[in-house]
Amino acid sequence: MNRLAHETSPYLLQHADNPVHWWPWSAAAFDEARRRNVPVLLSVGYSSCHWCHVMAHESFEDEATAAYLNEHFVSVKVDREERPDVDAVYMEAVQAATGQGGWPMTVFLTPDAEPFYFGTYFPPAPRHGTPSFRQVLEGVRLAWSERRDEVAEVAGKIVRDLAGRGPAYGGTQVPGEQELAQALLGLTREYDPRHGGFGGAPKFPPSMVLEFLLRHHARTGAEGALQMAQDTCERMARGGIYDQLGGGFARYSVGRDWAVPHFEKMLYDNALLCRVYAHLWRATGSELARRVALETADFMVRELRTREGGFASALDADSEEEVPRDGGPPGRSPGERLQKDGGGRREGGTGRHVEGAYYVWTPEQLAEVLGAQDAEVAARYYGVTEEGTFEHGSSVLQLPQSDQVFDAEKTASIRRRLTAARARRPAPGRDDKVVAAWNGLAVAALAETGAYFDRPDLVDAALGAADLLVRLHMDERARLARTSMDGQAGPSAGVLEDYADVAEGFLALASVTGEGVWLEFAGFLLDHVLARFTDEDGGLYDTAADAERLIRRPQDPTDNATPSGWTAAAGALLSYAAQTGSEPHRAAAERALGVVRTLGARVPRFIGWGLAVAEALLDGPREVAVVGPALDDPATRTLHRTALLGTAPGAVVAVGTPGSEELPLLIDRPLVHGEPTAYVCRNFTCDAPTTDPERLRTALSG
Repeated sequence: MNRLAHETSPYLLQHADNPVHWWPWSAAAFDEARRRNVPVLLSVGYSSCHWCHVMAHESFEDEATAAYLNEHFVSVKVDREERPDVDAVYMEAVQAATGQGGWPMTVFLTPDAEPFYFGTYFPPAPRHGTPSFRQVLEGVRLAWSERRDEVAEVAGKIVRDLAGRGPAYGGTQVPGEQELAQALLGLTREYDPRHGGFGGAPKFPPSMVLEFLLRHHARTGAEGALQMAQDTCERMARGGIYDQLGGGFARYSVGRDWAVPHFEKMLYDNALLCRVYAHLWRATGSELARRVALETADFMVRELRTREGGFASALDADSEEEVPRDGGPPGRSPGERLQKDGGGRREGGTGRHVEGAYYVWTPEQLAEVLGAQDAEVAARYYGVTEEGTFEHGSSVLQLPQSDQVFDAEKTASIRRRLTAARARRPAPGRDDKVVAAWNGLAVAALAETGAYFDRPDLVDAALGAADLLVRLHMDERARLARTSMDGQAGPSAGVLEDYADVAEGFLALASVTGEGVWLEFAGFLLDHVLARFTDEDGGLYDTAADAERLIRRPQDPTDNATPSGWTAAAGALLSYAAQTGSEPHRAAAERALGVVRTLGARVPRFIGWGLAVAEALLDGPREVAVVGPALDDPATRTLHRTALLGTAPGAVVAVGTPGSEELPLLIDRPLVHGEPTAYVCRNFTCDAPTTDPERLRTALSG
């Protein structure tokens, strides 16, 4: 029987009707494999993964394949977003064995959870040198039944090799000027001067590296760092990776020119990039950066916010093809709950799921919506061609560089009409799972963007998500659940990135709102980091000391799609120490940054957040206290906003009334001549207090 029907993960629920007798990851599944004396098939994916759905349709929905699996294997399905620890351990094995990895991830295990054969997507028939999934299953079954000793030897060697692998930890010495300069030089060598970004195809938004470049420029004045950040942000914002109608970013670009994306939209990408563009605007005043930051924030609130106030994980890359123009009722907004339904037909669609169907346009479709004359303008403005930039003559909307001048009112009208027409298409499915870490990133981005641009609604959205994290994800001991769904906490324990990123979001809220409760909650979470995730050398594990034991305890300081838990924790610890004066938290941050000293110059693209935190450490970070007679006093608000807009790397801000003990930085901070006053300190030294916003701006200019 299939055992996924009562799981909380949308990805697992998508497979609950498969003829495969799936088990969730559990001790019971491995006990069953021992009882039956069969190997375990571990299949790992996530809800918005295109090729996961392809393999599911081709193999896991196929009755004959399912029957073979059920007879010869115990099949375990894992949502990598719900169990990043399981994913990390076996992905490391896949990458070590094959030199590459990805999802879906397909691993064969002994009943002791030791891996012995690996892969990713397997087609239903042999293709381009890749065996069919059925051939793989038959080969593994044969090896298990006839060469068991060889299988055990391979599995044991893999586990021993994994146990011997560890991060290139550089001790407790923090990175200094030289290491950060070398990291910048390394990034310059890998920079793509024509298209922006780093490396070749596929090209991912380098969010964490962009934060480092902005902070490095703020601290040193290095124009090259700022230019790389500016140019990359502009190329991405003009490219097809950015949704020119609805705002928000797709997961990555298929090519190096940002033109054609892989269309899934992830919460974490949009939270990180919203913050990057807000920080770019803060540094440069760029109107493009302002527009993209706000559009991305609005996208998250409009299309990813759940009924409970949190933020859903992702929108699918695929959606149903649109029926002919007069052939059916309108579709629904991605902001409504739309989960995959096993390929069944939705309103407004043909029943055939196609990657990017919701987003792409042909000249004929433009003409249907806009009329011939405006369609011609739209095609030039958005780069829609007869041959198409995507598949089957369709184009992804872009804003190509052009010498042409377009009428602003006309293009605004075109955008409104295309947006309204697109809303009638069948919308991509949404993974409504709330992931603690990613919601922490969203809280930080929305709080800061709302404060910068006087958008209290965005701050309110951040507060709503933070409240959900406290009410639903934190227990009475301040331990975090990794996920929730429909107001119900999931079964998986939070990992390091959950504690670090949620603390980061709470710290941002404390700076923006002046409410000390968020600093207190951040402290609870970071105390867990110190007690349950830290090793004896100052490094950090991805899982807690009392978490489920896997074949290896994962420990990875390098960034992936999000900041590593290791460096995210270092950043939150450093900010908390600056807010509170806590020496243990600062010392832990410094010890954790030792790895950046080792890796920063060697692989700067993959430790960008660690480099950004190191910039904050070198700058202090600066501690700013703003006191005024009332938080809604106009002069107090001006000083507070000026403090938040300071570009000094990692600066922390506290705001409150004289005599308040809500935030430690406010203690013993009186008004000067009865006027709202700002205090700026770093490294145990304070500037003279000021009531002048311009002087404060200068003091925080990096």
